[in-house]
Amino acid sequence: MLSNSDLLSLNLFMSIEELKIEIARKVFETDDENLLSELEMLLNHSEKVILEELPKHVHEGIKRGLKQAEEGKLIPYDEVKRRLSEKWH
Repeated sequence: MLSNSDLLSLNLFMSIEELKIEIARKVFETDDENLLSELEMLLNHSEKVILEELPKHVHEGIKRGLKQAEEGKLIPYDEVKRRLSEKWH
């Protein structure tokens, strides 16, 4: 099974057609019913539909977070980890 990082790596070195063939090959080789079910769900639902199914407050929080990221209002992961470690230890 390909992980997200595997797919990203493949995408850097393959054309879109090569990537499609590699993914299709992996799909044909797997017997993992959960994976196939998740793939089917992903292929049958657009991101917009999935976002619309979220509660309003979650959708608004995601939009707010994306806007903050676009504005450069980000905290590096290591800083977040340090702050949480200080708070909870």
